[in-house]
Amino acid sequence: MSDMFTLYGAPVSLYTGKARAYLTYKNIPFREVFSSVKVYKTIIEPKTGVRFIPVVETPEGEFIQDTVQIIDDLEKRFVKSSIYPALPKQQLVSEIFQLWGDEWLVIPAMHYRWNKDNFPFIYEEFGKVAAPNMPAFVRGFLGKKLASRFNGFVPILGITEKTIPAIEDWFENHVLSELNKHFSTHNYLLGGRPCAGDFGLFGPLYAHLYRDPAPGAIIREKAPYVVKWIERLRNAPKNVGNWVENDKIPETLMPLLTRIFKEFWPVLMQSVEKVQEWIVDNPTVDKIPRSIGFHDFSIGGITDKRAIMPFHQWKLQRVIDLYDGFDADEKAKVDTFLQTSFALQVGSLHMPKRLQRINNKLVVA
Repeated sequence: MSDMFTLYGAPVSLYTGKARAYLTYKNIPFREVFSSVKVYKTIIEPKTGVRFIPVVETPEGEFIQDTVQIIDDLEKRFVKSSIYPALPKQQLVSEIFQLWGDEWLVIPAMHYRWNKDNFPFIYEEFGKVAAPNMPAFVRGFLGKKLASRFNGFVPILGITEKTIPAIEDWFENHVLSELNKHFSTHNYLLGGRPCAGDFGLFGPLYAHLYRDPAPGAIIREKAPYVVKWIERLRNAPKNVGNWVENDKIPETLMPLLTRIFKEFWPVLMQSVEKVQEWIVDNPTVDKIPRSIGFHDFSIGGITDKRAIMPFHQWKLQRVIDLYDGFDADEKAKVDTFLQTSFALQVGSLHMPKRLQRINNKLVVA
């Protein structure tokens, strides 16, 4: 049996970018198979039951879907150069950045892709999925039809005429600016080696915001150290150092963490609250829908509506489970850090109705 893994994905895919960078960094032997419509129909859907990429096939023929699941499973197999820090504050911060990258940086990733001048590049990219072997003009035509489905997600994420100026200001003058300052003195989020949080950020920052022409020009102009970080993670860094000593969190991450807890954390809390209510109100329904109504959110002081995503609870459960696994001394250190820096308590979150993924579908545990 070959020891080769297979990554089913696409260059245009946010989460494929994350999975590819992880596999490359860990030096896991893999081949990449482009997820054309044919591959979706003959492999991805039959083997996973869903239409999402990336998917990783193991040498034993197991198919793993969702990047968090992929990384969790492969970290157990490939323990060398772990991307999970050993100490509690860094563990928690790494997971929070992974969650933020996966679920919140999707906002600028989708806005800059679909509301900026990235065409015909994006139509050609999606055309490769629909008809990889057809002439360019056919790929462009089919890609435009396929792309319209993804474009439809934009308002669901809260990207509206009202919020767009705040999203652009937040991304260009806060996210990029603060990350650029941080990466000017640290190779990765927590020092000299990548953590899970780096890969969470890499997905949106590389696959959408760096590869797409319009936001790519902005990143290259405004954030040269972010560009260097992207290229480091893309190219399997050889000289990897250590995380910052003594479980310290770099001061350069504090402005980003402050806004994460101010803007993203309330969305997570509200999502959990609404999911808990939904489960009580729908006791006979096992499978959870992808969204369950809308709620208010704020970005840059602007408030609007966005869809409530139950998947956010499943992702947040990992952070809470991590915290719950700490011993009393570790919890005390984490609590002091969060309370003094952000007036935040992670341990007080009430989540009696848990979610789990069975056959790649979200269900009530």
